Amino acid sequence: MDDGYGITAPGPHRSHPRRDPVRYVVVIESAGATVVRLFDANRELVSEVDSTEEIAWMTHDLQPERAAQGPEWDRALSGHSARERATADVYTLDA
Repeated sequence: MDDGYGITAPGPHRSHPRRDPVRYVVVIESAGATVVRLFDANRELVSEVDSTEEIAWMTHDLQPERAAQGPEWDRALSGHSARERATADVYTLDA
């Protein structure tokens, strides 16, 4: 008789590579709605969210910059117009 009582043992743990931490929080208007986009240090998109309490907590002591117009943001924000990028707030988080 089996001592498992019908419960199967979990499978082996699979390790996944960790993502780089979020370095930039960009609050930008997109098609009339405000979107928050999270980027790593290489300006690769990590996540896109609606405005939430967590974002407010992450940025509560930081001053935003209007820095989304530079060439370093061209690829990351290519789907946004020049006007949207000009009015975007960019928060830089501690490394």
